[in-house]
Amino acid sequence: MKTESKLQKLLDSGHFAVTAEIGPPKHASAHGIRHHAHMLKDYVDATNITDCQTAIVRLSSIASAVHILDCGLEPIVQMTCRDRNRIAIQSDLLGAYSLGVRNLLCLSGDHQKFGNEPSAKNVYDVDSIQLIYLMRRMRDEKMFFSGEPIKEHEPRFFIGAVANPFADPFEFRVARLEKKVEAGAEFIQTQCIFDMERFERFMEMVRERGIHERVHILAGVTPLKSWRAAKYLQTSVSGMIVPDDIVERLKKAEDPKREGIEICIEQIKHIRNIPGVHGVHIMAIAWEEVVPEIVERSGLFPRPKVE
Repeated sequence: MKTESKLQKLLDSGHFAVTAEIGPPKHASAHGIRHHAHMLKDYVDATNITDCQTAIVRLSSIASAVHILDCGLEPIVQMTCRDRNRIAIQSDLLGAYSLGVRNLLCLSGDHQKFGNEPSAKNVYDVDSIQLIYLMRRMRDEKMFFSGEPIKEHEPRFFIGAVANPFADPFEFRVARLEKKVEAGAEFIQTQCIFDMERFERFMEMVRERGIHERVHILAGVTPLKSWRAAKYLQTSVSGMIVPDDIVERLKKAEDPKREGIEICIEQIKHIRNIPGVHGVHIMAIAWEEVVPEIVERSGLFPRPKVE
C-alpha cells in the first residue's frame, strides 16, 4: 500500500536507506530535539522518535515528531503497547497523522521495572503483532479496531516493526519476523548488530523464506564509546551478542570513542554486501553528533532524493 512516506518511496525505489534515532528529553524543552534534527537532516532519510524508552518518562514521541518535521526531517514515531489501551492508541495515532506523521514503528515497550516509575501499571491491551495488524486494517480497510468504519480520512502510515536476530531460540527469530510481515509490517529495523556471522545466518534464513522480498529490512548498528559499554551489552542485556574481539579492540584502543566509530563504519560496509538488507538504522545513543561522520565515511552520503 502506497503512502505519503518519503522513506517508503526511497525504499520502494531500490535505494539503500539510512535512519537514525533521537531520544526525547526528560523535560519540556524541545531545544535538544531540534538541534539534533538540524544536525541529521541531510545525512539520514528519517529518524526514529523513541516512546519513553527504557520505561523512563520523557517528552511525548508525537510532540517530538512535530518539532522534527518543522526542522525538515521525516520522523518515525514509535508507539508502544505498554502505556496505552486500544482507545488511547487509536486516538494518539489519528492525532499523529493529522499533524503530518507518516511513519509508524510498532513496539511492545520495555517493562516498567526498568524505568523511573517501576510501580506503574502496564497495559498491553494489544501486543505488537496485533497493533501492526490493526493499524494496517485502519489504513487499508478504513476500520477502527472495533470494526466500526472510519467515515472520513484514514491514517495512512508506512508501518514498521522491530526484529532481534540474536535472542534465543535463534530459529524462532525468523518465524516471529514473518508473523510481523504477515500482520502488515512493511519495514523492519533490527536490534543492534555486533555478531556479523550470526546476522548473516539470520539473513540466510530470511532469504530462504523469501521474507526479504516482502519487507524492507534495515540492519541496526550502534557506535560504542568504551569497552565498558560493550561489556555491559555483552553481559547484562538479554538477546544481545557482542563478540569478545570487539570488547578487546575497544579495551586496547588509545581512543576508544574513535575506535567505536571505526568499528561501526566497518560494520555498515559489511552489511551493505549482505543480500536482502535494504538499509541501516544507526542508533548512536546520546551521541547523535557522530552520525554525519559515520554516514559520510560509510559511502552513504549524499542521500538520494525522491519526489
